Amino acid sequence: MDFGEGAELRALREAVAAIMKPYGGTYYTRRASAGTPTDEAWAALAESGFLGVNVPEAYGGGGGGIVELAAVCEEAAAAGCPLLLLLVSAAISGEVISRFGDDQQRRRWLPGLAAGSHKIVFAITEPDAGSNTHRLTTRATRDGSDWIITGQKYYISGFDEAAAVLVVARTDRDGDRRPADGAIPDRTRLSLFLVPTDAPGLVAHPLPVSAGLPEKQFTLFFDGVRVPADALVGEEGDGFRQVFHGLNPERVTGAALCVGIGRNALRRAAEYATARRVWDTPIGAHQGVSHPLAVARIEVELAGLMTQKAAWQHDNGVPAAEASNMAKYAAAEAAVGAVNQAIQTHGGNGMATEFGLVPLWGLARLLRIAPVSREMILNYVAQHSLGLPRSY
Repeated sequence: MDFGEGAELRALREAVAAIMKPYGGTYYTRRASAGTPTDEAWAALAESGFLGVNVPEAYGGGGGGIVELAAVCEEAAAAGCPLLLLLVSAAISGEVISRFGDDQQRRRWLPGLAAGSHKIVFAITEPDAGSNTHRLTTRATRDGSDWIITGQKYYISGFDEAAAVLVVARTDRDGDRRPADGAIPDRTRLSLFLVPTDAPGLVAHPLPVSAGLPEKQFTLFFDGVRVPADALVGEEGDGFRQVFHGLNPERVTGAALCVGIGRNALRRAAEYATARRVWDTPIGAHQGVSHPLAVARIEVELAGLMTQKAAWQHDNGVPAAEASNMAKYAAAEAAVGAVNQAIQTHGGNGMATEFGLVPLWGLARLLRIAPVSREMILNYVAQHSLGLPRSY
């Protein structure tokens, strides 16, 4: 067992850290406060080819996997500029299209993802479905060779920055059985569709959130959106398998983002605690300050190891659901704890805009809820890891 990273991965981390250094601190804080995209940071990574590290080389990418993409996510966040859309555009959409898309879809969408010329966001959540994908109501029905999509999606990140949205929709056939009470069946037929964001009938309404983030949230309305047959990704009705192939990478990269946030917050807290003197010694010399930071460092480091394990399992074809969920849980908890303690270490300055910690706390707190809540992860571990009875 080797816990050391190879020279190529270390070089990747160092390169990303150097590229992202100008985009931490003041840059990210201002973008988060204004709710404006981090376009320059995204472009800088694209110029060096790091946005497409997990895209096959045949389509302009680096030919790596989630191990490499997670490293990019972590190092960008550790530099102070966490890029939330890497989770949906590079991780989910990139992985799903690479694995299940046909050659035409790959040639149309993957080179742009790798080059950073466009983004593809992901639309699965709905107002009344929550975490229960069996209760999705957005529907795609055939009309000749086309598909007509009708429904609503909720909390869709970065729609305003995207060229397309990967939509999860029901494609139940007319003959599919329905329970007598009209409830949605346990085994819903889902399919995935690539829908251009400017498609007629697709309307996006901003969804205001209190957390200061560069990325905006949206509610999407599909009012009879017509897409051609080649918008369908893979086989009709194969959506569950496709979705979960994308959700594990999302959870791993979300965990990596959290690890990076934790690293950044703890570095800044340690620097402040070393320099800050209220009486004769730096405040970091007091165990009341140093011990909570040490605990936070341990938790971030442990989360990082679990994240690396989950990424390796995904890339090597080992079932990665358990590790991905555990990594996401551990990293989100660690990030919230690290940023919270960094704010406490700064005292009143922790709430000051110039120190830029509150936007990191908002994102870390969001990642404790999404893309999968801590409670649903605990349900998964209780049921699948411990063999306990299902609670829902």
